[in-house]
Amino acid sequence: MELTGLHHLTAITADAAANNRFYTGTLGLRRVKKTVNQDDTSAYHLFFADGAGSPGSDITFFDWPVGPERRGTRAIGRTGLRVPEASLDYWAARLRDAGLSPGAITETAGRATLDAEDPEGQRLRFTADPGRPGHPWERSPVPMEHQILGLGPVTLSVPRLAPTEAVLTGVMNFRRKGECAAPGGSGPVIHIFETGAGGAAAEIHVTEDPGLPVAQQGAGAVHHVAFRTPDPETLTAWATRLRELGVPNSGEVERYYFRSLYFREPGGVLFEIATDGPGFDVDEPRETMGEGLSLPPFLEDQRARIEARLKPLD
Repeated sequence: MELTGLHHLTAITADAAANNRFYTGTLGLRRVKKTVNQDDTSAYHLFFADGAGSPGSDITFFDWPVGPERRGTRAIGRTGLRVPEASLDYWAARLRDAGLSPGAITETAGRATLDAEDPEGQRLRFTADPGRPGHPWERSPVPMEHQILGLGPVTLSVPRLAPTEAVLTGVMNFRRKGECAAPGGSGPVIHIFETGAGGAAAEIHVTEDPGLPVAQQGAGAVHHVAFRTPDPETLTAWATRLRELGVPNSGEVERYYFRSLYFREPGGVLFEIATDGPGFDVDEPRETMGEGLSLPPFLEDQRARIEARLKPLD
């Protein structure tokens, strides 16, 4: 039984309108779903992805009125975004034009990379990925040949590597691929784990940081990372595996656009396993998905109350 790669990553914003402008405008992603946090319907849950809303391409945000993240360990420290191989110079210039300060183009795990931060301080790593075609968005302000392809390696910071490695390899069936130096040689060694067919769309990078304080989530932080499984049947198999191995978990949760289960790895990072379908066009046409407020059927009778509490985005 094998996970096939990264599914999505969910982060936190304290300014949904500015967040929407940055991820659709500066980064050129498509907003494929405008909905609410199903556990807190006062908050937006925004999904940005490629033109098709493909699993593995979406970065999502909870809109919460919180202060900035306090950085540290027991957290996801960097969000990976895959871009075409010859696009890093384009992205460095585009980010500078947007008033940001990207780092130098360097190398991470054998691939050219560019580090930057979004306006709220979420740490991003653009990774050149020649082997993964994307689904471009024809209405993106970013030219098709430079558009973001999807999620790339996600970096976890944990105080001790061994317990996290035991769950990745012994429970989730990741393979240890090796290790590499931090970009530019500054920072702890990066330990590389892969699943599925491997490659940048299916890697987790882990750093061991025993001297860091425990992170405190806030704006700019990552809430959780999700991994792909094809269908509800395989999700049930994963739920059974976690139960048999004694891993505390949420059990299966219906998210309508996919089905999920959640658990924390020993380093404290929240993991999710999510199905590839049914997808973001289950309740609205693919051509217009993400334009209006979508609510799953179990929240539809609360639409008027929910809409009245949400701030305008556009």
